[in-house]
Amino acid sequence: MAPARSGLAAPETGRAIPRIRSRSTLIADIGPAIALALLCVVFAALSPQFATWGNIRNILDSAAVLAVIAVGLTFVLMLGAIDLSIEGVMAAAALCVALLVANTRNDNDFGFLAIIAATVLGACFGLASGLLSTGLKIPSFMTTLGISAIGIGVATVLFGGVQPSLASPELAEWASGQWFGLTRLTFVAVAVVAVGILIERYTRMGRYARAIGGAEEIAYLSGVPVRRVKILAFAFAGATYAIAGIMVTIQLGSGIVQAGVGQNFAAITAAVVGGTLLSGGRGGVLHSIVGVLIVTVLVNGLVLIGVSPYVQRAVQGVIVVVAVAITAWPLRARMRVVK
Repeated sequence: MAPARSGLAAPETGRAIPRIRSRSTLIADIGPAIALALLCVVFAALSPQFATWGNIRNILDSAAVLAVIAVGLTFVLMLGAIDLSIEGVMAAAALCVALLVANTRNDNDFGFLAIIAATVLGACFGLASGLLSTGLKIPSFMTTLGISAIGIGVATVLFGGVQPSLASPELAEWASGQWFGLTRLTFVAVAVVAVGILIERYTRMGRYARAIGGAEEIAYLSGVPVRRVKILAFAFAGATYAIAGIMVTIQLGSGIVQAGVGQNFAAITAAVVGGTLLSGGRGGVLHSIVGVLIVTVLVNGLVLIGVSPYVQRAVQGVIVVVAVAITAWPLRARMRVVK
């Protein structure tokens, strides 16, 4: 009798595993989009102003900077790593571009070359994070936190106690100019998102990042250049943070050290809410962009219905915890160690 029971147990277990995987995949892929739709319906019912074109435009414009950050962060998270250098890289890039274009502090006027230089600076910060994490085997949490401090230090030195204001009419036009009713910087964000999707789907870095996050040891034994992919992912992320810092500088019309304040939490929140797992191996650029829209719509809707800013922060924290719990719940049986 015992062998008979054993023979029946194996097929049942074999059928259960695909069910768990399909359910978790369904939650990760469709759940955030459904949540976004429900949020829009609720806020539209609570505030007539929410569904107006003017407010929709505000949401899209407000999401632009966070969307750019989320594109780069997604690749790091898919690796199973974490990146806390966003604020420092954005600060350094913001001051770099502000001092290299026409400004009130010096006679520089390098135009578009200044934007390229600031983006390269951000990529170098990301490159440093990747090299330190992979070369010295230091957890990415610590290396990126240190890189963030270095970036803020560089930005503070460049700031020099005197705020540089932009004097470039071209950049002023980018800050206020519109295409199809949306600011031009919103279209910059759309372009970065498109590049991120192309990299994710059609390059080795994009394909390998998810494989490394899912099972790094297996990926390494299969011949995947794990170290190289990690370094490239961090460098690309640094470049996107720099672009976000440049966008903030153009919006404000000046370079400030606080250009990236609060973006670490906001970007990680958006990525997690969108279905990109902190443990790696699952998610993607589109997932994170849905998360960006959820966070932006949530903040916008709470403001329209008169909720206190302090309560808004608490609500975002609750949503992060709930999102992580929901996305990780179907995988709990396979998570023997949680750290």
